[in-house]
Amino acid sequence: MKIQRFALILLASTVLCGTAFAQSVQVTQAWVRATVQGQKASGAFMTLTAKDGARLMGISSPVAGVAEVHEMKMDGGVMQMRAVQGGLDLPAGKAVVLSPGGFHVMLMDLKTPLKKDSTVALSLVFKDAKGVQSTMDIKVPVAVSAPAP
Repeated sequence: MKIQRFALILLASTVLCGTAFAQSVQVTQAWVRATVQGQKASGAFMTLTAKDGARLMGISSPVAGVAEVHEMKMDGGVMQMRAVQGGLDLPAGKAVVLSPGGFHVMLMDLKTPLKKDSTVALSLVFKDAKGVQSTMDIKVPVAVSAPAP
């Protein structure tokens, strides 16, 4: 009986620690670009600020078959877009902007059009400097363009 109680307390503390860590990352100015019928991909954009530093390791959404953090950059005079490998660094106290033309989230293999004024659920997976992983679930508005700050 004592072992079961200890295991339950350990599990609860692990869950609460993960939740507390995820809350140390602030998400602001989040939005997802609206799509038209037949469009199979869109972007999600936001500003992430980690109080103590972290890495954005992954992202998922029920509206997309695939969700990845991507980077757009010039390579030999050609704009390239590639998935970020190993996670996106979030330095302590520094805002990291995910925006069109830079780092951003690609939502691919969309299951339905993303309509303006609706919302999209996203799950962001973070890892802190000690390797502790946590998930933050957010709802993000769908818009045609970035909302005014």
